[in-house]
This record gives sequence, structure tokens and C-alpha cells, in this order.
Amino acid sequence: MQAAAASVKSSTTASATADGARPVVEVAAPAETARRAKIGVYFATWWALNVIFNIYNKKVLNAFPYPWLTSTLSLAAGSAIMLASWATRIAEAPQTDLDFWKALTPVAIAHTIGHVAATVSMAKVAVSFTHIIKSGEPAFSVLVSRFFLGEHFPAPVYFSLLPIIGGCALAAVTELNFNMVGFMGAMISNLAFVVRTIFSKKGMKGKSVSGMNYYACLSIMSLVILLPFAVAMEGPKLWAAGWQQAVAEIGPNFVWWVAAQSVFYHLYNQVSYMSLDEISPLTFSIGNTMKRISVIVASIIIFQTPVQPINALGAAIAILGTFIYSQAKQ
Repeated sequence: MQAAAASVKSSTTASATADGARPVVEVAAPAETARRAKIGVYFATWWALNVIFNIYNKKVLNAFPYPWLTSTLSLAAGSAIMLASWATRIAEAPQTDLDFWKALTPVAIAHTIGHVAATVSMAKVAVSFTHIIKSGEPAFSVLVSRFFLGEHFPAPVYFSLLPIIGGCALAAVTELNFNMVGFMGAMISNLAFVVRTIFSKKGMKGKSVSGMNYYACLSIMSLVILLPFAVAMEGPKLWAAGWQQAVAEIGPNFVWWVAAQSVFYHLYNQVSYMSLDEISPLTFSIGNTMKRISVIVASIIIFQTPVQPINALGAAIAILGTFIYSQAKQ
């Protein structure tokens, strides 16, 4: 038996190397393993950073209910990090031109609206509720693409929207601490991020910028757009009074919370854009669904958010619908 096994092994090696080439499987297997490990690291990092951001973001908003400034600080931190990275050559600066920034402008406008709307939502409702409603983003994507862009989808895609919409509706009507501003903020964020994706796909074709640098440029432009609106909506006087009150109530830890939420916002987005360079849209969509689950569960545990069974059922249905959608769209 051993002789036969040796003969088979010898035959396999001989046939595989008769033309002087190594067997493909022997070369591909380690490379594929390394690629999967890299993707696993991306996903684990992405989810962990997102959970940390959401926790600190909610802590800040509970003590300092100024979502426009909080959103601005998040973008400012990311812009500062990337500008410093380019200046010190830690990261290679992107080669951009005027056409690039023109194409990026509508993407940045949509990104700014989506970011602020999500922050307003989290200032008014539980983190878990915001993310349950935001799991309905695929419904906005299909509806906008169908009625405004004229795109058509196979029937399974449309059917997958039923559990998404139904689950979100069930979660909304059974939410114990429902707030219309918080609900609408999450809905507006969904629409804005769908528009962002559409403009990004249309305008950035052929632009050779890495995912990391693309998001950096997006953050910088969004910061420029957001800052004057933040000043107009809230203003330095309210910020100063609110900051003093938060520091008096929380202590020095409040400053750490603000810094943490600002930095982790940039880091989780940067990792998500970097992962797009490595994985397919389907894998990214599934990863995004799993990320939302981790945020919902973690926030419920940490903030001890009261959840009714029927509310949890609505969330589960919506998230399941999102997963079905990601499969049906391929």
C-alpha cells in the first residue's frame, strides 16, 4: 500500500512537473490562504473599529448633543491624519487633477449629508435603532436606481426588499423610545449614501486612486462643505457652553471620548474603503451586513437598551432581508 501511495505521489509530481512548471495547486494554495487571511483581518478590524466608534459617538452625543459639531470633528480628524501622513510620506499622496475634484464634489455633498443625518439620528435615538433603520439602505438603492436611473433588476431582488421594508417598519412601530427626528435622520442618511454610491460609480471610473486616498480626499472635501453649515446651525456660543457643561459633568474623560469617536470614525471608514480594493462587491455587502449586526448587539449590551421581542424580530427580519438582497443582486 505504501509503495502504491509512493507510486501515485511520484506519478502526480512527474506529470505536474514534466513541462518544467510547478503544480498550480502548490503555488496557489499558500497565496489563496494569505489572501483570505488578509480579508479576515480587514473584516475583523473594520467591525471592531466601527463598534468602538459607535459606542464613543453615542457617549459624546449623550453628554454633548451637538451633532453638527460632532460630525465636523470626525471629518477634521480624518483630514488631519491623512494630511500628516502625506506630509511625512507615511502614505503616498494621490495624483489628482481638477477633473478628479469635480467628480468628487457630488460624492462629497452626499457623503456630508449622510454623515450628519446619521449623527443627528444617533443623538435622538438608540444606536441599535439607527442601525436597524440603516439596514434598509438596499431598498433605497433599488428604488432610486429603478425610478431615477431606469435600471432593472431580477425579480428576486425586488422580493428581497419585502423583508427589509417590513422588518424596518416592524422595528420602528415597536421601538420603545421612538423619535421622529431620529427616524428621519436615519432615513435621510440611507438616501444620501445611496446617492453617494451612484455618483461615486459614475464619476470616479478610470480614476487611479487607492481606496485609502479616495476616502481621504472625500473627507477633506466634506469637511470644507460641512464647516460653514455647522457654524450656522449650532455656532461657537452653543458649542462653548455645551463643552463646559459636558466637561463639568463627565470630567477629563469627555475629551478622550471626543478624540476617540473622531479618530475611530476615520479609521473604520478608511479600512472599509481599503477592503474594497481587495474584495468583491458581494463580499463587501455581506461584510457590511455582519458589521451592522455587531454594532446593534454591542450597543444593546453596553447601553443596556431595552428591547421588546417583537422589536428584535423586526430587526432580525430586516437584516435577513439585507443578506438575501446581497445574494439576489449578484
